[in-house]
Amino acid sequence: MFNKILIANRGEIALRVIRACREMGIGSVAVHSTADSDAMHVRMADESVCIGPPSSTQSYLSIPSIIAACEITGAEAIHPGYGFLSENAAFVQIIQDHDLTFIGPTADHIRVMGDKITAKDTMKKLGVPCVPGSEGGVDTLEDAKRIGAEMGYPVIIKATAGGGGKGMKVAGSAAEMERAFMTARAEGKSNFGNDEVYIEKYLTTPRHIEIQVFGDGKGNAVHLGERDCSLQRRHQKVFEEAPGPTITQEERDRIGKICADACANINYIGAGTIEFLYENGEFYFIEMNTRLQVEHPVTEGIFGVDLVREQIRVAAGLPMSFTQDDLKINGHAIEVRINAERLPNFSPCPGRITQYHAPGGLGVRMDSALYDGYSIPPYYDSLIGKLIVHGRDRPEALARLRRALGELIVDGVDTTIPLFDALLQEPDIHSGNYNIHWLEHWLETHLQPA
Repeated sequence: MFNKILIANRGEIALRVIRACREMGIGSVAVHSTADSDAMHVRMADESVCIGPPSSTQSYLSIPSIIAACEITGAEAIHPGYGFLSENAAFVQIIQDHDLTFIGPTADHIRVMGDKITAKDTMKKLGVPCVPGSEGGVDTLEDAKRIGAEMGYPVIIKATAGGGGKGMKVAGSAAEMERAFMTARAEGKSNFGNDEVYIEKYLTTPRHIEIQVFGDGKGNAVHLGERDCSLQRRHQKVFEEAPGPTITQEERDRIGKICADACANINYIGAGTIEFLYENGEFYFIEMNTRLQVEHPVTEGIFGVDLVREQIRVAAGLPMSFTQDDLKINGHAIEVRINAERLPNFSPCPGRITQYHAPGGLGVRMDSALYDGYSIPPYYDSLIGKLIVHGRDRPEALARLRRALGELIVDGVDTTIPLFDALLQEPDIHSGNYNIHWLEHWLETHLQPA
């Protein structure tokens, strides 16, 4: 087992890893920019190293600085959290070249799944159901129009290297294809340095269902059920739950086994999430995230496992501490993402926290790096906390969420807490009757931009 782990991240996810290290008796090293000198993850870690100025490109994305921090502190392994360098294959290779351990998948797995066309081809060969679409990249507008006509509209054009909703455009007809095609290419180029795109059939009322998988890198893999992440704004998840309110046990077992078998066949190591669009009882692969997800706590809640602890164990060469037969769903869990944003425009709202109080009680978990007097810097993502609740069933979890939101105090900045207070008044939320477009339509009528 490792003696010391460096966490190449910040905020709540860095705290999450530090806590797992502490329970396992492993020393932790926090890295931070000058803007994060007073951050909670810096205070909580056993050691800390400043790796650069506020800009993430000069700090949290600076590979030489992170490697140097390992050498200075004697850290043997690096946990990337999510975001930043967590899915950077070159980073993983450099870590290995320095005789360090990356707590996550191999560089090859990250590279394959990071390219959406290659990922789709790989999953097809492994028996994972995929959305109908183009065979590989689409280079010209003429080809795009031909494929659209053959497939039937609507279609969605996606940047091969895209993510986070960037480089994705819908064409509802042949007349809309040129603008959608050119915009998707331009966004792919500007955001990811790659203007290659591909085309898929656009499903009109799907849910977003993702399967949590875990492998030991030795041909053994399991699935930990699904999460429903259908409530999204601009392709960004805001509300996640497990198990999915519309998924049957038969469907869960079927798609879970397909995903676990796929991971076993490629000797996948660590945590991963295989994401699907789900419509009319069918699952369609869209991408695989080769890292820990923001919403992993809801899976931990219903299975009673520590996914970060498990990541560390398998990275150290130990076997998984559970088998598929050990994994039984217990109750229902929901997570809402609390962002420092000003409604109704969702504009970032950094600033000083004048008062912070986390909710508590049975079945309530608050993952946050906030504290009284903390100044949220303007340089990073606006996520400031995740409120997770667990109940014996979905109605109890929703009731517990309402109660916990009423206890949560974040003063000094605007947050998205009122959004969730309002959503919990909606009958569709309580019935689970929504899809990936529901929230966008709701926002148009309930939260008009100023």
